Amino acid sequence: MNEENIFYATGKRKSAIARAWIRPGSGNITVNNKPIDKYFTVESAIKRTLQALTLTNLQDSVDVNVTVKGGGFTGQAGAIRHGITKALLEYQPDLRGVLKKAGYITRDPRVKERKKYGQKGARARFQFSKR
Repeated sequence: MNEENIFYATGKRKSAIARAWIRPGSGNITVNNKPIDKYFTVESAIKRTLQALTLTNLQDSVDVNVTVKGGGFTGQAGAIRHGITKALLEYQPDLRGVLKKAGYITRDPRVKERKKYGQKGARARFQFSKR
């Protein structure tokens, strides 16, 4: 395999972590060694995953291989999009302006807030009783 034509990046969202490899090819996209439409059953997750490729018109000219762990399908789709975006920047740095304007380069910082001791949840308190 030709190593100089493979571009790698890591994407994250919520608790999901995606590792993405991009190489010039015919548009094959695999997630955890499965075709993307077999891995994601929800159409919105597939759309979110492919947003960076469709924006840059590269969906038919690169092969994408992704391994993703953690989170649910929404977090995984966001992590994959972030990883593909960062790998595309390695592949073609001149795409940065387009991807930045669309907001795909920035990692979504929103994560689940931790539960605090003496409370029911992160913010929820136990019911107050005066007596």
